[in-house]
Amino acid sequence: MNMTKQDCHRVGVIDVGSNSVRLVVFDGVARSPAYFFNEKVLCGLGKGLADSGLLSPEGRERALKAIKRFALLLEHMGVEKVSTVATAAVREAADGPDFCADVLAATGIELYVASGEEEARLSAQGVLLGWPEADGLVCDIGGASMELARLNAGLVGQRATSPLGPLKLADYKGDMAAHIRDTVAATMLAVQAPIGERLFLVGGSWRAIARLDMARRDYPLHVLHEYHLSASQMAETAAWVAAQDPQALSEFTDTSMARLKLVPLAAKVMQGLIEVLQPAEIAISSYGIREGMLFEAMPPAMRGLDPLIEACRYMETTNARFPGFGDALYNWLKGLFPETAQRLVQAACLLHDTTWRAHPDYRADMCFETVTRANMGGIDHKGRLFLAWALRSRYNSSKNGEGASLALLPEVEIEIARSLGLAMRLGAMISGAQAVMLQNTALRVTDDALILELEGSAQALLGEVLEKRFQNLAKAMALMPELDLR
Repeated sequence: MNMTKQDCHRVGVIDVGSNSVRLVVFDGVARSPAYFFNEKVLCGLGKGLADSGLLSPEGRERALKAIKRFALLLEHMGVEKVSTVATAAVREAADGPDFCADVLAATGIELYVASGEEEARLSAQGVLLGWPEADGLVCDIGGASMELARLNAGLVGQRATSPLGPLKLADYKGDMAAHIRDTVAATMLAVQAPIGERLFLVGGSWRAIARLDMARRDYPLHVLHEYHLSASQMAETAAWVAAQDPQALSEFTDTSMARLKLVPLAAKVMQGLIEVLQPAEIAISSYGIREGMLFEAMPPAMRGLDPLIEACRYMETTNARFPGFGDALYNWLKGLFPETAQRLVQAACLLHDTTWRAHPDYRADMCFETVTRANMGGIDHKGRLFLAWALRSRYNSSKNGEGASLALLPEVEIEIARSLGLAMRLGAMISGAQAVMLQNTALRVTDDALILELEGSAQALLGEVLEKRFQNLAKAMALMPELDLR
């Protein structure tokens, strides 16, 4: 890898996997990744590797063509920092070094061939990008290998690799279920993983299975990152997927046929994983080896930042009328809400004005759609819905129109989010979304009253619309509204 640990404008990552070759361009080294460009080509470099010991000739040609295209794109995008990684197929194939030499001669790009343990470490770092201080076991499945890595309080521990990629399993002769169980057990022993840990899944085949699970259950959100499943739920879906042919699976998802051809074999691996690991919980990660390389480039101070708050702060900076008001708004209203909700309250305040350009009739719906689909780490699906409902309530506190998605959020949290939306609306109304205008005002709660303080010149801000919004907030919080004019 040739990425330096310093801030830069755009950062490119070329990932040459056993099944796919991908280029990702990140818009700088940031705690919450912003994807400037993302393109994947399913080349199948590792197809037939188990039998021939060589890269697929067709896959090799397609991969070289894709990398030539990526090199030209990077040149014209002005990307100066480019990191590369090649994984199981290239490191195991007898002609892997020749392929790397061909890439270098044709493009000037030198491929870094990662060992199995290094691949596992980078994937685990990708998980840390979305789950700071994570504990559990990371399982990354590629075309020709499957890696395990331990995470303990945000640190990457033991790592190991195995030949359980679906491209290799396609050529396996014998009792596949027993082979998978034995290999999982040996890999688990190598990383000293106890049974019952939380399992983080990385890789396109795992995401495809999760997408099928969502379709089968008519899940109301379509965000894969932080999609949570119980072991029994995943086992049920994996058994169903393993018994299907790709054409049947294509009726449930828009996943490419090239990927779907591998998914039933990956589902068999999942069955073995669940049987041996007995995970307490399973979470899907959209972040993997490429994000792990971005994490590698971050200085320690940046790694310690909250990915959710940083993502929201970036959105405020690029989209709000008065960037910086979100922090002032948070300090103004945070005393109204429980300590357990503070992180989401801060995130909502940072996002409160980011859809102001939308037509007034559609701002509420736009808020909901934007947050439930936004590229954000460090937040689960219930957290997304809390934010979405709070921001929607900033413009429209009616519960109409959000369908089944709100069923994922407990009623008490819906009401807290609604109150937060009304409080943000009040704060924006008082100040015109300008931090300086909040200086002589305060909002506080007593046992049975919501008190709005207006001091000195701030009393001129009082008006009929302001009083109405204050009363609406008090009613939502089941408190009496009281004005304190000083």
